[in-house]
Amino acid sequence: MYNERRVAAVAVVAAPDHRLGEKACAFVVARGEPPTLAELTDFLRRERRIAPQKLPEMLQVVDALPTTMTGKVQKFLLRDQARALVDRPS
Repeated sequence: MYNERRVAAVAVVAAPDHRLGEKACAFVVARGEPPTLAELTDFLRRERRIAPQKLPEMLQVVDALPTTMTGKVQKFLLRDQARALVDRPS
């Protein structure tokens, strides 16, 4: 069972997708045991009532989100990481 307290921080960015153009990739900073993609999407769908097209299709657990000196998440760096994940050979 997913517990939202297992997530300390999260950011979602667009990742390239060869079929659809792009898909959502969630970068999660976990507290303890990180959630699985299935647990996260189930929570978002059932508890937060997020529309299916907005649910993340990729999950990457990170130690920290890249931020500016003022604490704003640097999403351009996360998009670069998501692109590298998609382009990585299987």
